[in-house]
Amino acid sequence: MSDETLKKTPLYDAHVAAGARMVPFAGYEMPVQYRDGVLKEHLWTRESAGLFDVSHMGQARLRGVSPLSAFEDIVPGDFIGLAAGRQKYSVLLNRKGGIIDDLMASRPDDDGLFVIVNGACKDGDFAFMNDELAPQVTIDRLEDRALLALQGPKAVAVLKAHIPECADKVFMDSWATTGFGVDVMISRSGYTGEDGYEISVPGHAAERIWNTLLEDERVRPIGLGARDSLRLEAGLPLYGHDVDETVSPVEAGLTFAVSKKRRDAQDFPGAARIVKELAEGPARVRVGLKVLGGPPAREGAEIADTAGKVVGVVTSGGFAPSLGAPIAMGFVPPALSAVGTKLNVIVRGRAGAAEVVAMPFVPNRYIRKV
Repeated sequence: MSDETLKKTPLYDAHVAAGARMVPFAGYEMPVQYRDGVLKEHLWTRESAGLFDVSHMGQARLRGVSPLSAFEDIVPGDFIGLAAGRQKYSVLLNRKGGIIDDLMASRPDDDGLFVIVNGACKDGDFAFMNDELAPQVTIDRLEDRALLALQGPKAVAVLKAHIPECADKVFMDSWATTGFGVDVMISRSGYTGEDGYEISVPGHAAERIWNTLLEDERVRPIGLGARDSLRLEAGLPLYGHDVDETVSPVEAGLTFAVSKKRRDAQDFPGAARIVKELAEGPARVRVGLKVLGGPPAREGAEIADTAGKVVGVVTSGGFAPSLGAPIAMGFVPPALSAVGTKLNVIVRGRAGAAEVVAMPFVPNRYIRKV
């Protein structure tokens, strides 16, 4: 896609003014880093509060007579039972049990279901939803809204100064309110493993809200580079890399998205494959790897056993700033997935020692109900 056809979020001018290095991402010009660089941005988010522009993501309302019930036709979670004010992670499934995309769906108010999908997949996702759910459900894409993510241990103190009730919420709460003088929808969640919030705001107010939050000395703008290293340390999959339409929720380690009620009913796309994998085990599983020697193993690097036989592939990898060491995620046979298993990663033709470790690599710091 040429620069002329790339889209811009409502925060584009603010990024340029802050010295961001802009790159093509999901059809948009997005900031990969600011003047501090990826390493400092990553560590700042872990210790204070980072502000991310994620307005490239797809936001939509699903409305109709019973949108929560209809939504269960395309996902394996229990959404009929989704309580008001709560959000759930889920996956869109194809008929073979492969993941079309992962998403967040919530009930911030009584206006149907609010969904957020990945930016690179949003056109296909919303077309798929429309094909599967129409006419009983309408898909209202919220193209006029921006999405900000405020992440880190000081995020709650920062946002509380503007929206006091945010401090009373817990992980995966979602609510609609007034903040910064406009209507906002907020969830206490994110993609970094840290405590924090995702804030949907009207596009026309996005730059003002962005600048207001950055007036707090605890907040710095953070680009996509650090967002990726943060989510890798948190053990979170990236669609199109760690999961795709060939990967099932069981293989991906996302079985929590398949509710017991739906497993028993087997009434979701690809249920036969997924229920069988739950009972008998899948052919491959996603694991975390600590690379013990050599450079970081990037996506596409082969994984071999200690005898040199190729047994899998790296799907995400890089340097973990919080650990000071390279880490990776990838797929291996279940027999080689136990924590402590010794493996090798092949980087530029050379085998480097690696070991299966538990994920997340860095402990998540979500604020949950006691």
